[in-house]
Amino acid sequence: MERRTIGAAALSVGAVGLGCMPMSWAYSGSRQRGEESLRAVDRALDLGSTLLDTADMYGPFTNELLLGRVLKERRADAFVSTKVGLLAGEQHIVANGRPGYVKRACDASLRRLQTDVIDLYQLHRADPEVPVEETWGAMAELVGAGKVRALGLCAVGVRGGRRTGAGLYDTTIRQLRRVQQVFPVGAVQAELSVWSPEALRTLLPWCTARGVGFLAAMPLGNGFLTGTLTPGEGFEPDDMRARHPRFTAEMMAANQPIVAGLRRIAARHGESVTPGQVALAWVLAQGRHVVPVPGAKQERWVSENAGAADLRLTAEDLAEVAALPAARGSWD
Repeated sequence: MERRTIGAAALSVGAVGLGCMPMSWAYSGSRQRGEESLRAVDRALDLGSTLLDTADMYGPFTNELLLGRVLKERRADAFVSTKVGLLAGEQHIVANGRPGYVKRACDASLRRLQTDVIDLYQLHRADPEVPVEETWGAMAELVGAGKVRALGLCAVGVRGGRRTGAGLYDTTIRQLRRVQQVFPVGAVQAELSVWSPEALRTLLPWCTARGVGFLAAMPLGNGFLTGTLTPGEGFEPDDMRARHPRFTAEMMAANQPIVAGLRRIAARHGESVTPGQVALAWVLAQGRHVVPVPGAKQERWVSENAGAADLRLTAEDLAEVAALPAARGSWD
């Protein structure tokens, strides 16, 4: 698979990564099977999808434990990305950015992942009670201690009021400017897909101008852009899409023209090309430092996603994607 680099340290990863969260968190609990997920991770590494993205809160903790079973045997084949800063309770999630906690959490992640170094350690969310510089400084000390190779920040999309003209990622960019003064930002992770392209306006240009890697989260629109979801079919109660405003039966039906457009483009590239692969190829076309991280828990989807690295969209294809209708949600 094509290789791409993350940050000034030029950390090398496969062009398409693997989001491991669905294996143990937020999606269809009844379909989460450990052995099947282990095979999916192995398949990803075999195909060159080396970036494995997880977090201590996924499960919580069980996602890192799962990956550790693979990393114990295949650490040299993988680029390990995990996150710190969020604690998951029974009914709520809270931020914790206290330096002492960050250091303890890193040691715990290293144990669960069965490795002595984390390639990319990301701040999941800034703690409003702790200056972000203090949290970032503690993370930088972990780099100095040899426990972490590079640092990343997960973006928070905050929709500003129309009167102020504030952008979706203004808060994140302010945080990035602050932490950049403490220690270099290696990568930013934020949602980016055909139906959620907002990062293209300000956040991705900020990263591009500074040589910061960009990990595209949810590049398949939580599965919608694969064309495999049926409007009205419903989701399990623990599936986050059951509460997502774009996944009501009405909105899924209203957004079908987006999938139809991806199908048309896929058909021009061959019978085996899928809408999901077109969606991932579109993300890859947004810059050489952009790495989509689609979530998957089955070998078949891992293989399909990896295949998108070989798909080259034409100028006509990209223009057609740009002309697709904007995605609608229940707030529209």
